[in-house]
Amino acid sequence: MHYKPVLYVIGLLLMTLAALMCIPLLTNIIFNTPAHHMAFTLSPILTFGAGGILWWSCKTEFFGLRSREIFLLTNSSWILVCVFGALPFIFETEISFTDAFFETMSGITTTGSTVLVGLDHMNPGILMWRSVLQWLGGIGFIVMAVAVLPFLKVGGMRLFQSESSDWSEKVMPRSGVIAKRIVQTYLGLSALCAVFYYMGGMTVFEAINHSMATLSTGGFSTSDASMAHFDNAAIHWTGTLFMLVGSFPFVLLVRFFSGNAEPIWKDCQVRGFLKLLVAVWSSMTIWLVMNSDYRIFDALTLVAFNTTSVISTTGFALTDYSLWGGFAGAAFFFLSFIGGCSGSTSGGVKIFRFQLGLRLLNVQLKLLSHPRACFSMQYNGQPITSDIIRSFVGFTFFFLMLTGIMTLLLSLMGLDFITSLTGAVTAIANVGPGLGEIIGPAGNFAPLPDMAKWVLAVGMLMGRLEVITVLVMFTSAYWRR
Repeated sequence: MHYKPVLYVIGLLLMTLAALMCIPLLTNIIFNTPAHHMAFTLSPILTFGAGGILWWSCKTEFFGLRSREIFLLTNSSWILVCVFGALPFIFETEISFTDAFFETMSGITTTGSTVLVGLDHMNPGILMWRSVLQWLGGIGFIVMAVAVLPFLKVGGMRLFQSESSDWSEKVMPRSGVIAKRIVQTYLGLSALCAVFYYMGGMTVFEAINHSMATLSTGGFSTSDASMAHFDNAAIHWTGTLFMLVGSFPFVLLVRFFSGNAEPIWKDCQVRGFLKLLVAVWSSMTIWLVMNSDYRIFDALTLVAFNTTSVISTTGFALTDYSLWGGFAGAAFFFLSFIGGCSGSTSGGVKIFRFQLGLRLLNVQLKLLSHPRACFSMQYNGQPITSDIIRSFVGFTFFFLMLTGIMTLLLSLMGLDFITSLTGAVTAIANVGPGLGEIIGPAGNFAPLPDMAKWVLAVGMLMGRLEVITVLVMFTSAYWRR
């Protein structure tokens, strides 16, 4: 195991994090809140110092990262970024390290669960820092899903390894071109979303914060009431649109904005995701109109925003949909598992795994009728090989097993069954709110015991890193020379 390259990269990440801490400091300066400058002055100094020490002391001529080092780098970097990212919360809000770490992990994994209350009157620097964490986590996961997970053959992600093979430029390496264009697209869409929010009636500050939380499918808001704070259909449909965009594969979005729209419309994931949304919007809107006093457009707005928020794992709430009845509660619970497309900012199981499962089921049913027949399986024009199937089955099994274990652990801490189950699901799927009175759309994670918050924080990390990426670190084979 070569540790120096791993620590070197972590040092660079921490110095980058320290630079980003200057954004909330600048926000406080603009809002003229000098009493709050200390948190975002001391935090970047400590973070930059730690990162600088690692960067300087671990310089090495050898910089080859094998799969073992990449697993270690992926896990350790997300944890250490959360540790240092929690410093502003500790210095500014004076919450415990447990709450600060939970809030930071929720932000960087774009989960959207929060322990903070009184957001409407909170220091603007802290609100901006929460949004920056989610924005950073969103772009970080896109890069990981496009470049790292396919290489590590995690969870069937190898299906998308060829997404980076169709680029060609003579001046820059392909990986550099892709990363640069993804960042440009991410920045451009974030700015466009902020403009739309501002035109809809948000202030500049609210528009910037919510645009970062929307495109990253994170869900942190500047108000305790979340998006219900804004009584404006234009804002709600803007949120729906950009949550939808954040759920698309960003490699295909880059091609789309480069003038090549054909790949995104032919992609199996995108088509499956859009068909699912149309079916959910239609059925739940009809159900809500028949069982309430909402007019059709109002019902469609509520259903479209809330279901897109849950499926894309954003976590914004426009209303307490848990009060809509048993059917709606069951529907939102199952929608929490789905997630968006691979290579997007969303969490969850991902659409492509459900599609793979249906293809496997179809082949299995055919084999029962024709046991000697040979059936080939393809996805997006690529063959589904045995190693992809193994990764898919392994991910699905461990995802469900982890959900069960976390539910039991939370139940042992005195939480009721609904809170335990939906809390586990919302953490692993990186959704945000659960169901029930405590952690539902109108609730908060602050009342949970500290140990429950640590369990949920671990679940957020494992869900964001596709479960197996974390579990492999606990095998003897990984550490064996």
